[in-house]
Amino acid sequence: MVISGKEKGKIGAIRTVDSEKGRVIVEKLNLVKRHSRPNARVAQGGIIEKEAPIHISNVMIICGKCAERTRIGKRVLEDGSKVRVCKKCGEPMDR
Repeated sequence: MVISGKEKGKIGAIRTVDSEKGRVIVEKLNLVKRHSRPNARVAQGGIIEKEAPIHISNVMIICGKCAERTRIGKRVLEDGSKVRVCKKCGEPMDR
């Protein structure tokens, strides 16, 4: 879920994460129009609409159990494995 900017309140799946730049691309959000010329790879030019990156601080994860936007914590289980947990309800989260 996007928490600030022109796409505030909208929900989408995260497609890619760029950890070096601290940005994510969210599916079908933050669409921008790019003008492209025809070349050897692309036979037809024109205006192409594509997703632009959003800073990672402007998105939050939605918990599958409590259906609210939340931060993530980590917990070590009895068998020694680490899992991500919802900070609001404490339930383990799937990826």
